[in-house]
Amino acid sequence: MCETTWFLIVGSVFVVMGIAGSLLKRLPCSSAMLYLAIGAALGTPGAGILALDIFRDAHLLRVLTEVALLVSLFAIGLRLRVPLANPLWGLPLRLGVLAMLVTIPLLTAFGMVVLDLPVGPALLTAAILAPTDPVLAHDVQVQDSRDQDQMRFALSGEGGLNDGAAMPFALLGIALCNQPDRPIAAALSPIFMAHALWGGVGAIGIGATLGWATTHIVAWLRTRHAQALGLEGFFALGLIVLSYGAAELAHTYGFLAVFAAGVAMRRVEHRASGERTAQATIGTLDPQNVQATAAHPDKAHAYMAESILGFTIELEKIAEMATMIVIGNVLTTLPAPLLSQRNAMVAAVLFLLVRPLAVGHFTGRLPRLAGTASPDELVRHPWNRFVLLHRLRSRARCAG
Repeated sequence: MCETTWFLIVGSVFVVMGIAGSLLKRLPCSSAMLYLAIGAALGTPGAGILALDIFRDAHLLRVLTEVALLVSLFAIGLRLRVPLANPLWGLPLRLGVLAMLVTIPLLTAFGMVVLDLPVGPALLTAAILAPTDPVLAHDVQVQDSRDQDQMRFALSGEGGLNDGAAMPFALLGIALCNQPDRPIAAALSPIFMAHALWGGVGAIGIGATLGWATTHIVAWLRTRHAQALGLEGFFALGLIVLSYGAAELAHTYGFLAVFAAGVAMRRVEHRASGERTAQATIGTLDPQNVQATAAHPDKAHAYMAESILGFTIELEKIAEMATMIVIGNVLTTLPAPLLSQRNAMVAAVLFLLVRPLAVGHFTGRLPRLAGTASPDELVRHPWNRFVLLHRLRSRARCAG
């Protein structure tokens, strides 16, 4: 396919989604579902324009998904405007870290017992499937820095934390795949445990330090010397890439470092703004003199954080589009054995059994059946609130 055709396709998708964005909000489907359909339509069964192969194009797919995940994690961290000592952080920590300690072993056991997989492949598969995907969770995540809804905050924080929590299990699974005869207890050596601990703690420290230092340096240049004004997108991309690169260089978990960098930038802004929201701190923005707000001692931190957040949210939407189109296209070229009842069973067990058990264990007792629970219990429990939100959204879209 020639470059001209590519330009026409990509440009058309961007323009159509920009125009139809408001319409999609009223439909009982998400934009990700539409992107998935577009990717499939471009594949071999459809127009035959794009045919990505999961094995041949593995490097391209890995880079694309990594970039999308990095942008999404940074944006999530920047949205969470809650003090670290606030009890609200307890739920995402339980979902993103402790729930992984239940989800991954249960999925591993299912893979070994039901699917007859060796322990290495079973553990690696569980570690890959267990974390939630922050890129596709716009509708149920924190929408902006003012949003402190408990359920949205929990799902957003979980999306930022659970990739780092699952990484040690993935590394252990790879080690056991390379040495299938090695007992799992022998693989859990003190050195491995130390590396796993350093991977998480070091990543948080590196990301938080870089986020804190970068924000302070830029704010100091703006408020004291009226320099480094504008180009917030450069700061955002630079901090994302720098955090990821430094974490990888230090043999820590880069995804967790990028999330920590976003949280750190927001914490600096929150301390500077106090109890006021970032939007209230910025106040009315003069379009003729934006730099005056960017360099104002009382507004510089809030303006920078909100400008970077707006930029990363736009990047996040573009990354979602690219990722889902690619996934939809790859699905059309998958070998038949990968689209099997066995894999469908894994998905059903994860979503209908393992995930509810893990969530229920670490967010309180499991919800009772809808017919025996009171309305207050149904709304209070996070899992039921998650389901209820989707039902209400679907009905609102249909009514609109």
